[in-house]
Amino acid sequence: MLVAAAVCPCPPLLVPEVAAGAAPELDAARTACSDALGVLAAARPDLLVVVGTAGQEERGAYPAGATGSFRGFGVELEVRLGAGDQAERRLPPSLAVGAWLLDHSRWGSPVEGLGIADSLAPGPSREKGREIAGRAERVALLAMGDGSACRTLKAPGYLDERAAGFDALAADALGSADTGALAGLDVSLAYELKVAGRSTWQVLAGAAEDAGLTGRLLYEDAPYGVGYFVASWS
Repeated sequence: MLVAAAVCPCPPLLVPEVAAGAAPELDAARTACSDALGVLAAARPDLLVVVGTAGQEERGAYPAGATGSFRGFGVELEVRLGAGDQAERRLPPSLAVGAWLLDHSRWGSPVEGLGIADSLAPGPSREKGREIAGRAERVALLAMGDGSACRTLKAPGYLDERAAGFDALAADALGSADTGALAGLDVSLAYELKVAGRSTWQVLAGAAEDAGLTGRLLYEDAPYGVGYFVASWS
């Protein structure tokens, strides 16, 4: 059963070594992520599952001990997902950022990772969430994902006037633990707005069905023209 959840953005720039001189620009987001992970730890889960989007060859389950790297972003930095023997599969960037956040918070409970497609349909996404919630008596979930990448002219996806409205809807749903609203996010619009978190948020919606969790939005901003949200469910 799901007893707690956290939502965090997954840009590699969250890692100070990657952001370098721009690191202070995301200090507030990092602090909010730490606070959200503190709520997860306080729930004393038997298992934490970190969910993030991944490329075709990176999808699937990752055991504790799986490692990731930020070499592709110009930094010789490796991270490990919890404690465990090193696994052969390498973490995709979204899960590598999650592993960094957990290491930064000194996470000590059992943890696993799951890489999914950002195009995964709402139904299968929610079903994966239900499967995760049934993995243990007390399960926590960390959903890694960004909002639209079209908030400003300099955003990766350029400016789209629909982006702010989509992100506002998502932020409200994440902040109020509204599983119905998350499940109903428009797949086609999310694709057009280059939303990287839609499928992971819908996994969360499936996991939290009937769990009776309440939510709190800890951070909402669009630095670099991309919507970033941090939320805590407990």
